[in-house]
Amino acid sequence: QVQLVESGGGLVQAGGSLRLSCAASGVTFSAYAMGWYRQAPGKQRELVASISSGATTTYTESVKGRFTISRDNAKNAVYLQMNDLKPEDTAVYYCHADRRQIPDWGREYWGQGTQVTVSS
Repeated sequence: QVQLVESGGGLVQAGGSLRLSCAASGVTFSAYAMGWYRQAPGKQRELVASISSGATTTYTESVKGRFTISRDNAKNAVYLQMNDLKPEDTAVYYCHADRRQIPDWGREYWGQGTQVTVSS
């Protein structure tokens, strides 16, 4: 059974930092591109950052220079280091796995989400 379990969310003041972790089980982790999405109240879920199996990263414009995504294939884990947090970063953050090998290319999995709240 595939599970993605996030941790590390919480309440932080503007300018502070948090580190999100996502532990994956039941998957061949290296076969998946991993990502962090977020969804704020009343808004659509958006991709925050992604990292390929080869560690190529992408970021949405609003977090560039502040957030860093990384992965540890030996630990089946992906991380999101968030620095200089802003109130607009407040959202539920979701871990996402996207299979990038055949068979089952494109199969996706989601974590349950972790709340990040940034106070001004």
